[in-house]
Amino acid sequence: MNNFFKYVFLSGIFLLHSLEISFASIVSTGDFNKDFFVTWSPSHVNTSTDGRSRSLKLDQESGSAFASNDMFLFGQFDMQSKLVPGHSAGTVLAFYLTSDQPNRDEIDFEFLGNVLDQPYILQTNIYADGFDNREERIHLWFDPTKDFHTYSILWNLHQIVFMVDFVPIRTYRNHADKGVAYPRWQPMSIKMSLWEGSNWATNGGKDKIDWSKGPFIASFANYTIDACIWKGNARFCRANSEANWWNKEELSSLTWMQRRLFKWVRKYHLIYDYCQDYKRFENNLPKECYLSKY
Repeated sequence: MNNFFKYVFLSGIFLLHSLEISFASIVSTGDFNKDFFVTWSPSHVNTSTDGRSRSLKLDQESGSAFASNDMFLFGQFDMQSKLVPGHSAGTVLAFYLTSDQPNRDEIDFEFLGNVLDQPYILQTNIYADGFDNREERIHLWFDPTKDFHTYSILWNLHQIVFMVDFVPIRTYRNHADKGVAYPRWQPMSIKMSLWEGSNWATNGGKDKIDWSKGPFIASFANYTIDACIWKGNARFCRANSEANWWNKEELSSLTWMQRRLFKWVRKYHLIYDYCQDYKRFENNLPKECYLSKY
């Protein structure tokens, strides 16, 4: 009888643990009104009646922003966006994950507004334990103002992968065992914002925002959040389980096809890589620059 009760008790503990891991994961509702809240200038945020699309506006009065209701530790985050059309110099549209702590972790997509008929620049950056200076920039190989495109972040125990229409454009691997900071303990929320960055965003700040071209509007739709909701205990999000599919071994590096696409982006579209900026770092590049990218 004692063994029977022990079996029941241990089975209950296992079931509870499994349920907690299961409940920690979410596939988003696709409704901006349910998964996000407005953090800046509600009058500049417009959401469709069904909640499936949303736009942000920037004018001389204000920029705008919204953020996820939940915080997450690992997962994949896909956001379809249509960027500010026309002459958008000086504007910055950001889609990013952030822990909002003094020693914050952050994973950034930043779309830098452009002079009319010039290619859009996509900047990515990573903060790890409060330190950044890890910028990379590419020219997008399409006009991102004409239609929606999918911008994705895969963040797991092994690597961070930035993707554009599921083409990997950048990786940042977990080399914590070699003394390289990696976002792995702090939960992060999802944020979107549209704001003025005239002092740096376009041509190093030489091309300022032209308010006569406004208002500047960027749109979002068809997002997917498949990630571990933060419940105060990192072990559930770090567990190797079916629910936490992003932590599986097969996602610890790029596939053969992804590597081919990654190399294509680096060869033809990369315009700045902090790991190649010897002048900026006085020939003392960050340690991760000498380690494997995939």
